[in-house]
Amino acid sequence: MERVDLIPPPAGSDAAALVDVADLADAHAAAPLLNCLLREVALPLPGREGVYRLPGGDRLLRVRGTRRPTAPEVYTPHGWRRLGHAELVKLVTEELRRHTGLSNHELPAEMLDSRDAVAAILAARARATPPDDPYLRSEQSLVTGHPHHPAPKARGGGPVAGWLPYAPEAHARFPLVLLGLREDTVVEEGDTSALDGLGTPPPGYRLLPAHPWQLDLAAHDLAPALADGRLVRLGTTASPVWPTAAIRTVYAPDRDLFLKFSLDVRITNDVRRLWRHDLLKLRRTDAAVGRAFAGGPAAWLSDRGYRTADFAFEELAVLVRDGLGGAVLPGATPFLTAGLVEGFAGSPLDGPVDPVRWWEAYLRQVVPPVLSAFADHGVVLEAHLQNSLVACDGEGAPVQALFRDAEGVKLLPDVSRAAGWERLVYCLVVNHLAELAGALAERHPGLDPWPAVRAELVRHDLPEVAALLTAPTLPAKTNLLLRWTGADGAAARYRPLPNPLARD
Repeated sequence: MERVDLIPPPAGSDAAALVDVADLADAHAAAPLLNCLLREVALPLPGREGVYRLPGGDRLLRVRGTRRPTAPEVYTPHGWRRLGHAELVKLVTEELRRHTGLSNHELPAEMLDSRDAVAAILAARARATPPDDPYLRSEQSLVTGHPHHPAPKARGGGPVAGWLPYAPEAHARFPLVLLGLREDTVVEEGDTSALDGLGTPPPGYRLLPAHPWQLDLAAHDLAPALADGRLVRLGTTASPVWPTAAIRTVYAPDRDLFLKFSLDVRITNDVRRLWRHDLLKLRRTDAAVGRAFAGGPAAWLSDRGYRTADFAFEELAVLVRDGLGGAVLPGATPFLTAGLVEGFAGSPLDGPVDPVRWWEAYLRQVVPPVLSAFADHGVVLEAHLQNSLVACDGEGAPVQALFRDAEGVKLLPDVSRAAGWERLVYCLVVNHLAELAGALAERHPGLDPWPAVRAELVRHDLPEVAALLTAPTLPAKTNLLLRWTGADGAAARYRPLPNPLARD
C-alpha cells in the first residue's frame, strides 16, 4: 500500500482511510525498529531527553516516547527532519553497515515487508469480526508484535493473499486440511490420539492434519507423495481453528486442543519449522517440565507428542499440545501476556483494578513457578510474553500462571547454569516483566512497579537472585544485530541494560 503525501483528502473518504492505514502502519512498524536501534546501537545524549547519537555516522536522532518510540527525526544542517518508515529503514541500514562493517540485503527487505504486512493486517482487521472469547482476542491482538525486533510482522516476502487468510492479527479462522498418510510412512512419538478424532482416513492410512499455508509452501516437495499414494487429500476439518499469536500454532475450541505445525517462513529470527532435532528431544524436555509443575498452582500446557511422515519429517510434522480446559482454574479466564502488553478489548488491565494489588498478585502467580523449576529441577523455561498466560478471576485479579512451548525450554546440564540463568533473566525479567510493568505504568502514571518485583524475587533463596538484585545491568537480547550479522536465531547475544531492580 503506497503512502499518500499529497493534499489531505476529506475526513471519512476512502482516500483518508488509506492515509490513516498508511500512517498507522508506519507507526506500528517504526516503534519496534526504533526500540532495537536505541537499545543496541544508539547512544543517549546526556541532558537531551529523547536525543541519541548514532555512532556509525555521528548523526543525531530524536524520538518521542519511551516504551513505544514514535516520530523519528534526524538532525540536518537545516534542523530536525522527520523520517518516514522507508527513510528510517535506510538510516538503520547505513548505520549498521558502518557500525559492523558488514552488509545485509535481506534484513532491510524484511523491515519493509513487516511494515507492508502491518498495513494489510490493519485493513483486514477493520473488516473482520473479532472473536467473542476474550482469550482468543488476547491471542489475536499483536498488531505491533515483538517490541524489540526490527521486522516482527514480516511474512517471508510472499504475496499478501498467501498469508493473510491465516493471520491471527486479522482475526483469521479457517479449517485445517486433512491428509491420509500411508501407515508404513508414519512417524510418531508420544500421545497423538487426539489427531485421530479429526476425521476418518481410508483403510491403510492414518490421519494427518496440515496447515493450509504450509501445504501451499511445500506443494512442490509433496507432489511425488500425492502422486504415488503415500499421501491423499481427505478434505478439511468440520470446524475452523483459530491461529494464536505464534501463527503456526492453532487452537481448536470445540476439541480444546492446540496444534503446532511447521511453517517454512522466517518469522522474527527463525524459519518456523518443527525441526527434527527439536522433535526428537521433545518427550524428554516436556516430561522434565511436567515434573517441575506437578502439584503446583501454575500449569504447563504439555506438548504431548507429534506425528509426521518419514518422507517429509519436518515439512508435515504436527505437534499435539494440551488445551485449556483441564489446566485453567474453574471460573478463571486465561489471557496471553503479550496481549496484555499490546492491549485488546476486554483486557483486565483496562478494568477497575488497583494496579498495585493487581501487579503483586500477578507476580505471585508468575515468578515462583519459573524460579522453582530452575532451582529444583534444572528447567529453564522460555517464559517470555508469548509463551506465558495468566488466568484472572471474575474481578480481573490474576489467580494462575500458565506456560507453554517445550521447544524453547533448556535443561541443565545441557546448558551451563550460568547460561541458563542468563536466558531465564532475559525471558522473564527483560522480555516479560519489564514490558508488562511498562504497560501498567503507562496506564497508571506515578506507579513504580519495581519494588514489588524486588519483594517477590527476594522471597526465593537462590544465590542468583541475590546477585540479580544488586547487578548494575540486565541482559537484553540484540535481535537487530543478530539478524544483521546472520547469526542463528537460537544463538542469543545480549547487551547490558540498566537494571531497575538494583537500588540506588
